[in-house]
Amino acid sequence: MIHQLLYIDPGSGSYLVQVIAAAVLGVAFFFRNIKNYIKAFFTRSSKKQDDNTAT
Repeated sequence: MIHQLLYIDPGSGSYLVQVIAAAVLGVAFFFRNIKNYIKAFFTRSSKKQDDNTAT
């Protein structure tokens, strides 16, 4: 039987953690922007312009 020992040195391990964290946060921000765009498309702005304003 051949035993293969896998080793990740600390530099590669920390890089892998950073890549995974960046991917998770990137996906979260991407879908949050899509959700906000869809929400803004279906809701109206609360600002109303009055035509009878005195200046």
